Amino acid sequence: MSAMTKPTPPALHELEAKVMEQVWLRDRATVREILDAVNAKAAKQLAYTTIMTIMSRLHGKGLLDRERDGRSDVYSARHSREEYMELRAQTEVQALVEEFGEAALVHFARQVQSLDPERREQLRRMARDG
Repeated sequence: MSAMTKPTPPALHELEAKVMEQVWLRDRATVREILDAVNAKAAKQLAYTTIMTIMSRLHGKGLLDRERDGRSDVYSARHSREEYMELRAQTEVQALVEEFGEAALVHFARQVQSLDPERREQLRRMARDG
């Protein structure tokens, strides 16, 4: 791995994704803040310890940074949402091409051809610049 290559963050499970979405909306957050935000949108209320465990696991997986602030842990996202999505997409596409070879590339090409010309040109510029 080169110095410029970032390690690929792991895929998120459903509850991890809900927690990360709330963390991405904030610069820094406590377990309580994320619990309140997740529960505000949930049909079934989650326990504090559930969110605490999820956030601790996300920290262990390298997705969240954690620092102590008095008696509370304060978490922040290690990657922006956009950066996370870019890293995951790169990994998933690479895995598809490794597993399915040319068949995957043919399907990608067909998907690109089905886009309107303006969107295809935008993708060409993004691929060239990035």
